[in-house]
Amino acid sequence: MTDLADPSFWALPETARAEALAALRQLDRPQFFAPGGDRAQGFHALVRHADIVEASTSPELFASEPSVTTPPPPRWVRTVFGDSMVNMDGRRHTDLRRIVQKAFTPRRISLIEESIRRICAEIVDDVASRGQGDFVQTVAAPLPTHVICEMMGIPRERRGMVMAQVTGSTELIGVEGAQRRRLRVPGRNLAALTRLHMLVRSIGAQRRRNPAGDLISDLVAAQVDGDRLDGRQLGAFFSLLLVAGIETTRNAITHGLRLLTAHPDQRDLLLSDLDLHLDRAVEEMLRFSTPIVQFRRNVVRDCEFRSATFRAGERVVLFYASANRDERVFADPERFDITREPNPHLAFGGTGPHYCLGAFLARQELRTLFRELLVRVPQIRASGEPEFVPSNFDNRIRRMPFATGPG
Repeated sequence: MTDLADPSFWALPETARAEALAALRQLDRPQFFAPGGDRAQGFHALVRHADIVEASTSPELFASEPSVTTPPPPRWVRTVFGDSMVNMDGRRHTDLRRIVQKAFTPRRISLIEESIRRICAEIVDDVASRGQGDFVQTVAAPLPTHVICEMMGIPRERRGMVMAQVTGSTELIGVEGAQRRRLRVPGRNLAALTRLHMLVRSIGAQRRRNPAGDLISDLVAAQVDGDRLDGRQLGAFFSLLLVAGIETTRNAITHGLRLLTAHPDQRDLLLSDLDLHLDRAVEEMLRFSTPIVQFRRNVVRDCEFRSATFRAGERVVLFYASANRDERVFADPERFDITREPNPHLAFGGTGPHYCLGAFLARQELRTLFRELLVRVPQIRASGEPEFVPSNFDNRIRRMPFATGPG
């Protein structure tokens, strides 16, 4: 039996994992997995597209509180740093989301789009001059880092530190983390997250006194029903935005070039008419790569769910990577097809109250970057095998060589 709770499963080749998840989708009910046989730490695995959509839109049964990640953060961490919006439900989540959304005005979105175009042009200038290198460090990581930092008003001289802390805050997630966690200095990745949190709180305090027209300035001034973000909430939100926005977009960009290289017919089709095919190509990159593999939910009360009994206090895990290959929804799901339509993938989570706030931003970055790359260096390709990071949380590539000339 496939064991999704066993870290070694996530170190299997991609095709083996896909076959195992496909077999789980054929079963008549969600399966329960317990790491090392410890039922208290176990979870029900939701692997079908329809099941994940239903759970995502039923917060009264499947709650994000106290945490969507495993293990949940200790209580003292939440007390000191505040709750992340992804770990909230109900009125708390709605009120905070309304404040954040209030800052994304048409003017703000226009400024973001302009920044993305300029940053992509600078990155492709560098790519064209280099001719080869590591695609992650040269392209995929710098783009979301610069975009989000520019939105927030973080100066360029601090962005190298931001990227290092984002990497440090996520390096022990997944299989490698499970194997190394007992050996690490306690709180090592938490320390990296703390530095991000404190940087944003410091800038927020400055912007309250002297607004600068950036996103932090807008957010510290935004009000809903008389409420504003306090320092902890601001730090928690932007720590989430930095980690989620940089990490996931970096993964999607890297997989995008990998997929175009591995499927030259689809690459040629895309190059034949970027205006016609680019939007759908980006959606297919997101579906096929699924940058975030899974999130968990917490069962609120006893219930029946597709022939299975879930008990209050148990966990369910939503495997987006499986939902995005569900043959009930996607014809020939293991085929990378940039003409796929419709494409109701769950790369940004299921629909519902926790649909990713950064979905617009990530799509815009992918569209703008690949247009710039394919117009100016149309022969760019992955020139060697990517180095995957085994993980049950995100679909990460650590390094991938590229070249701009013919192979």
